[in-house]
Amino acid sequence: MRWWDIGPVLELERALFPDDAWSKGLFWSELAHARGAGATRRYVVAENDEGRVVGYAGLAAIDGTGDVQTIAVSQDQWSTGLGSRLLGELLTAATDFECREVLLEVRVDNTRAQRLYERFGFEAVGVRRGYYQPGNIDALVMRLSDPLSAVQGMTHGSQG
Repeated sequence: MRWWDIGPVLELERALFPDDAWSKGLFWSELAHARGAGATRRYVVAENDEGRVVGYAGLAAIDGTGDVQTIAVSQDQWSTGLGSRLLGELLTAATDFECREVLLEVRVDNTRAQRLYERFGFEAVGVRRGYYQPGNIDALVMRLSDPLSAVQGMTHGSQG
């Protein structure tokens, strides 16, 4: 993801997460940490054949722990494997950052995303009450204890 992707990403962000969409400033801040020798973030976008942004994802890496900051796929791209490819990119980034584990939060009512994460080996480790505001929706905290194994599994065709 580059600065010129922020506009189209924001459009998709607001369409998918109307109640708790990230701000332009938050995306700018995240991208500021994604460049240079001391980078601690990796953000990617996916475009369709017409060049429209149809997905994006981001990872933060600090002290050996990766944290999936965001992952989103346009509804017209659901069930195409795009979510898996984006998550795979983040897990590859986690191994590049030498992360020993990867964490994420997902809405408790987002079973589609939970199934995706489980296929990659994430396990539920807790709940954050009222994490998603303003709707006061709980977040399921999930953990992948060995991102390198998950990445190796992807390259051997075990993920889908």
